[in-house]
Amino acid sequence: MAVAENTNTALLIMEMQVALLQNLPNAQPMLDNVAHAIAYARKKGIPVIYVVVGFRSGLPEISIYNKSFAASKERFSSVNPEDFVKIEPSIAPASGEITITKRRFSAFTGSDLEVILRANGIQQLVLSGIITSGVVLSTVREAADKDYSITVLADCCADRDNEVHEMLMHKIFPRQAEVINVADWVK
Repeated sequence: MAVAENTNTALLIMEMQVALLQNLPNAQPMLDNVAHAIAYARKKGIPVIYVVVGFRSGLPEISIYNKSFAASKERFSSVNPEDFVKIEPSIAPASGEITITKRRFSAFTGSDLEVILRANGIQQLVLSGIITSGVVLSTVREAADKDYSITVLADCCADRDNEVHEMLMHKIFPRQAEVINVADWVK
């Protein structure tokens, strides 16, 4: 899908953090695809928005009632918050590109993403990210509920469980998003 109107489209690069990529075996092919998507977006004048998950020192955002985050609270407590949000250097933001910090799985929850999108007239989201069953799934669902047009770049996403990744790409996401590879997006 070639973007017809670049002024209302944004490419989201979600959770491509060095600390998180370390837990993803064989991430390089996916990172190469993300770099290709970023280069295309920049060439076409499509805003590239980075989304990271991050917490303050002491982790006051993590509730004991949040099963997923609470289970990782002890592991997060020993990590420097500034180091944790560092984006993979090979796909780092260019000067002037926005980085948004979120506090939960969805790119919208606990962040100012929606304010940035509205302020810039963005109605179409092109998604890339890790983990497919985390940030990508939650963002697809919430973006659909907010009436955004969504494209998921399948080969610009990854999950520790490839079976889950494939199931989401082929059975779940197509109900709410167009699912394509980066080569089809840049045509």
